[in-house]
Amino acid sequence: MANVISANNLTLAYEKGKNIVINGVSFTIAQGEFVFITGPSGSGKSTLLKSMYGQIKPYDGELNVGGLDMKKIKKGQLLQLRRNIGVIFQDYKLINEWTVEKNVVLPLIITGYSLDVQRVQAEKLLHHVQLTEYAHKYPLELSGGEQQRVGVARALSKNPFLILADEPTGNLDEFSSGVVWDLLENACDQLNATVVVVTHKIPTIFNIPYRHFIIENGGVHEVH
Repeated sequence: MANVISANNLTLAYEKGKNIVINGVSFTIAQGEFVFITGPSGSGKSTLLKSMYGQIKPYDGELNVGGLDMKKIKKGQLLQLRRNIGVIFQDYKLINEWTVEKNVVLPLIITGYSLDVQRVQAEKLLHHVQLTEYAHKYPLELSGGEQQRVGVARALSKNPFLILADEPTGNLDEFSSGVVWDLLENACDQLNATVVVVTHKIPTIFNIPYRHFIIENGGVHEVH
């Protein structure tokens, strides 16, 4: 399997290196793998995830995502990369003035897909997240769990090769958490997407093989 993400002596820092968060780590993540990243609050889990979609550039060392050098990546390349990555945020990041259906197909709107394609994909994904009847409602009419399920559907709308999720079930009820984990499992297992999830707690029931990285004191260690 080809590597989707590879880090070599990667260091991530804020304030031009004064505040080093991740210090000289190396690892690879292959196509179709499911990876959990855990660690104490403030350990750098979200920082590492942000580096994978280019919000933070490496301070030192190398990070390669989807064949692109994230230290030297150009703006146009980064935009193209992000079009093929699904990102799930803990705070949902939905557009409150748009319907649920329109939020789901936002990535398709950005890349110019036809209204027919948008409609078909929205219908399919809302069925998967069990929100079909909410298609014409607005985010603020939904519970937090329902909003996160919309966020997951949006992340999957373009069948991304890589899905990055930051505490996707951190504030959710048991039912919504189960729906989210099932969707991420299926994306990995059936679509061969690479899935990287930052979480405080790995679910007790998980139906596919996964890898587990722990971040501690600036290091990334795999649990075998």
